[in-house]
Amino acid sequence: MDILIRELTAGDEGRGININDSFIVNSALVLSMTGQRIEYTVKEIPAYEKSYDNDQFAEETDYSEYIGSPDQICYLAFAENKVVGQILLQRNWNKYAYVADIKVDAHYRGFGIGRKLIEQAKSWAREGGMPGIMLETQSNNVQACKFYESCGFVIGGFDSYVYRALDKPSDEIALYWYLVFY
Repeated sequence: MDILIRELTAGDEGRGININDSFIVNSALVLSMTGQRIEYTVKEIPAYEKSYDNDQFAEETDYSEYIGSPDQICYLAFAENKVVGQILLQRNWNKYAYVADIKVDAHYRGFGIGRKLIEQAKSWAREGGMPGIMLETQSNNVQACKFYESCGFVIGGFDSYVYRALDKPSDEIALYWYLVFY
């Protein structure tokens, strides 16, 4: 399958960027610390489907803000002339490139699209003189966590309170992943 990664342009806004970001949650990371290193094991939990697009707290993205900006950018992944992935990047206050969002359509996972998007993020961050890339995900998105780890990211921190204020008490832990270039 041919995959094309390119920057979002004004003409893309009318395309309707509809990416099925759903995934099955059936495990969660259990964190531990050894010295300054955060490690984890994986525990199985009852399975359920999750989608951030269907989340009542999901915000509608204004893609126009990513066009022509030196401090943020959106890259789209195309397969078969269809948008099947995206990554939104921002220059963060701490000088890292921040992945505000990354997703690959559920039907197109396993073809290396996510890895190509991360490679594009690395290029953008390096070209911008940033020391690395950071992102946040949840302890119950194990597939994503393992993907980030396979791309060279390490857990730099966590916060067990970020999701507790939502509708129901949540046992999700926010994990902060870093890919440091030096």
